[in-house]
Amino acid sequence: MYWCSGVIGTSVAYYLTRAGHEVTVVDRQPGAALETSYANAGEVSPGYSAPWAGPGVPLKAIKWLLMQHRPLVIKPMLDPAMWRWCLQMLANCTDGAYRVNKGRMLRLAEYSRDCLRALRDETGIRYDERAQGTLQLFRTQQQLDGLGKDVEILRQSGVPFELLDRDGIVKVEPGLASTQHKFAGALRLPGDETGDCFTFTQRLAKMAQDLGATFRFGVDIQRLEKSGERITGVHTDAGLLTADQYVLALGSYSTRMLAPLGLRLPVYPVKGFSITVPITDASCAPESTIMDETHKVAVTRLGDRIRVGGTAQLSGFDLSLADARRRTLEHVVTDLFPRGGDVSRAEFWTGLRPMTPDGTPIVGATSIDNLFLSTGHGTLGWTMAAGTGRVMADLISGREPEISLEGLGLARYGRAAATRAAAGGGLRPARA
Repeated sequence: MYWCSGVIGTSVAYYLTRAGHEVTVVDRQPGAALETSYANAGEVSPGYSAPWAGPGVPLKAIKWLLMQHRPLVIKPMLDPAMWRWCLQMLANCTDGAYRVNKGRMLRLAEYSRDCLRALRDETGIRYDERAQGTLQLFRTQQQLDGLGKDVEILRQSGVPFELLDRDGIVKVEPGLASTQHKFAGALRLPGDETGDCFTFTQRLAKMAQDLGATFRFGVDIQRLEKSGERITGVHTDAGLLTADQYVLALGSYSTRMLAPLGLRLPVYPVKGFSITVPITDASCAPESTIMDETHKVAVTRLGDRIRVGGTAQLSGFDLSLADARRRTLEHVVTDLFPRGGDVSRAEFWTGLRPMTPDGTPIVGATSIDNLFLSTGHGTLGWTMAAGTGRVMADLISGREPEISLEGLGLARYGRAAATRAAAGGGLRPARA
């Protein structure tokens, strides 16, 4: 099996290897988690799992584009894929679509959080993890009043939550004591966790190697070779590689890889940014994750560092760093925790989130007999990684997954190339 070694691909590799498969991972980078998984916001947040497409989002998007510290940036481009993705996203901005999509995302995210906890208990893996919840901060009463649909879905899904006033905010996040007057209230999701995705992925890759997985770093995948209804090999700059079964987990680059095979994957890169700030006063720093709802920026405690991540920029595969995006991240963290860290010593980073227009990842089988997809996790790759790995291992091992895969596959987009349902019955163990 061949794929990329971000947090999703590495998790799939680990669970497959643990299930007894011979696994080979191919990645163009010199190590695991050196692209989108390197410096994300650090949230393992099933409770916060929600599609970006929702009622009222088109009007909000106009407002976001006009803000000084704007959470949304669209670079004018003659890119049909970008505009097609935007139109598909707008089609999902309805009450009905939002409820369906959020329910699907919560199903995988909650399961993944449970898998991560089990993995931590079984292996002792450590990654600057904390299990102190997520705090969604609302600067206006209007934002707080608009929580109705989310709260209803959380109740229906059995996800614990708390609504907090200013005093309640400070009880769970003492570092906000000097800035609590800036907020109308908050939604706390106590079941959420935090952790360093890069450290986790690096250590999980080592654990997979110890179990027998092979990681071929510095090898660039060029194209897939297909004969009939099967993949027969992967062309790389190191030669042709073959296997019985193939899992594609190339993030935003999955779309390009599948296009020559006739599979139209609605995954588009949405660029995100982060800064990693050394803590100068732990008592004035966050305890867990704070999500600033106005700026759509997450502020997370990772050991002796603060990770600040956010912004959605539509600009194709451009990986340049923009000073304006850095200023937004610095503004949020200094506005919330003015004495918590030293932003002058922050590491600035960007990565491409593989987003689907409905927010739900694409996990499961395809119309090609031995090709499976694990992509499109967007901002929730870290949150959904362990569960995705476990689901893929079950599918390819011919076992019934522990959660329903209804609505998680490519078939939900109605493509002729994706008519095969995401089911794993009769599949043989993979051999590389």
